[in-house]
Amino acid sequence: MNSTTSMNRFSCLAICGLALLQTLVAGINVPYYFQPAPFTRRDLSVTKVQRELGPLLSNTSAIFGPSDARYDNATERWDAFLTPDVEIVARVGQESDVSIIVKYCNANSIDFMAVNRGHAITSTISSFKGLQIDLGLLQAIDIQLDAKSAWLQGGTYGGLVVDYLWDKGYVATTGSCACIGLMGPGLGGGHGRYQGLYGLVSDNIISLNVVLADASAITVNSTSNPDLFWAMRGAGHNFGIVTSFQLQIHPRLVDTWHYHNYVWTQDKLEQVFEALNAFHGNGTTPVLMGSNAGQFAIVPNISETEAMLIWGFGYAGPAADAEKLLEPFNAISAVSEESGDVPFPEIAHLQGTGLEDATCQDGSSYAGSTLYSLVYNVTAERQIYNLFNEKIALYPEFAAGASFLHEGYSDQAVVAVDPASSAFPHRDEHHLLYFLLAMDKGSYSTDAAWQWAAEVRDIWAAGQPTRLPATYVNYALGSESLESIYGDEPWRLERLRSLKAKYDPDNRFRYYNPFVL
Repeated sequence: MNSTTSMNRFSCLAICGLALLQTLVAGINVPYYFQPAPFTRRDLSVTKVQRELGPLLSNTSAIFGPSDARYDNATERWDAFLTPDVEIVARVGQESDVSIIVKYCNANSIDFMAVNRGHAITSTISSFKGLQIDLGLLQAIDIQLDAKSAWLQGGTYGGLVVDYLWDKGYVATTGSCACIGLMGPGLGGGHGRYQGLYGLVSDNIISLNVVLADASAITVNSTSNPDLFWAMRGAGHNFGIVTSFQLQIHPRLVDTWHYHNYVWTQDKLEQVFEALNAFHGNGTTPVLMGSNAGQFAIVPNISETEAMLIWGFGYAGPAADAEKLLEPFNAISAVSEESGDVPFPEIAHLQGTGLEDATCQDGSSYAGSTLYSLVYNVTAERQIYNLFNEKIALYPEFAAGASFLHEGYSDQAVVAVDPASSAFPHRDEHHLLYFLLAMDKGSYSTDAAWQWAAEVRDIWAAGQPTRLPATYVNYALGSESLESIYGDEPWRLERLRSLKAKYDPDNRFRYYNPFVL
């Protein structure tokens, strides 16, 4: 890294920390918060943490609790159904703060969890109670001199990175939602619109600066801690806090992307899914068709009782090229459709995943279920569609908040990577299936919502009876088997657990779909 800004891990504060350790060697007493603590401090309070930890952090950091006006915003989550119990927030101002905070937490037996954008939906985070390390201010991006990579801090997110790089003539692999952090998805793989050309987010990671559970700050890449580098790319949430990372970037090859969005009535369901299966060709989706995603959802101005099929395609290039590929879908009569050519940063909004779109707004409570699939089972999709209409007839309050998401991407660069080269286990999967139901927390129909989610999952699973279930770790709800998340090949979980014992023997990172309980 060349940056002399906050991306420099060896700040003056870190030097001060080293100086304190040197005094220990010299036999001079050091503050108790650098000493091992044999018990949890029962008298710990926000005021005490501010007084003890605050002076050690950068002057742009902040420590606050529930009575502070900043607390609600700092702890708000995309899914409010099951949330962590955040007693104290430590908002870091520079990377070196993270190691100091972890060291303090260890000395005082305080549980800690790092957060960027707050989009984790797994129920496992609800077991957390302690101090939240807020990475949101770490948003620096530094394109390297060779123009082949950039260093990004741990608080960067999709929309920020896409906009910044596009304006400078580059693109990178990110998730599909503009609001979601970049490193969070990347630690679990990271699907997105450029994966057909360049692979997953994790495939593009060159190096990471990581704070481990013992508060040590280390470099992780193919030559430095290579065993951890393997684990961080697919199961990284369980191993450390990434303060910054080096990511491959790529020249911007086109000036515009073409989008085409369709709305079909239910009588076209079989035609649509048969066309989709032919289009994807069991893993041969055209590489420049960066994404196609669709759902069943109520469109009130068309029908309040029957869901529509809503589908959107995004192509890295002009309309003339894209529409040749979309001829099978143009042949299916749509209730409405919209298309156009726009700069890549605008595609997220036009496909409903922009910063200001409903998809990106925090605070709803969700029931849900998810699976990967190779192909769309047309019979199963019809069953799920019919179930949708039956459920909203019984529970009208579910109509506005229910959606059945189907994500499809080109896989060419994903399958080109050796499956054994990282902890990401699902390179042979083609589609992400995801049922989400927004509901009022505490609603009398919460049980019915989760029952519906289970029924949907079972129908999707029955539609691929010869296959073991596979779950994308970033979409997992917390009830799935570890084998479905981290891979059903026994060696994968064995290796992960061995590395966990080496790098986090006390299981401090245990809140995001943990494989060690």
